[in-house]
Amino acid sequence: MNRALSNIAINIGKAGINDNVIEEIKRQLESQEALRIKFSKGFASEKEELSQEIVSKTRSKLVDLRGNVAVIYKRSSKKIN
Repeated sequence: MNRALSNIAINIGKAGINDNVIEEIKRQLESQEALRIKFSKGFASEKEELSQEIVSKTRSKLVDLRGNVAVIYKRSSKKIN
């Protein structure tokens, strides 16, 4: 999957990851399937752990992690092949 396919981004700031952020990520994944998550520079050392936490809680797949940006993917249950 090309990183550019994901034009929607969620920013993770100093408040970190909470239930509201996870629910928003789930909503965006259902409608878009691919999503970029941008971590603030304060999370540089934690971005891998936070990415895995998001993937686990949203049942998605980590596609790419470069710099402070993670790309995740989850097949939408609404899309018909």
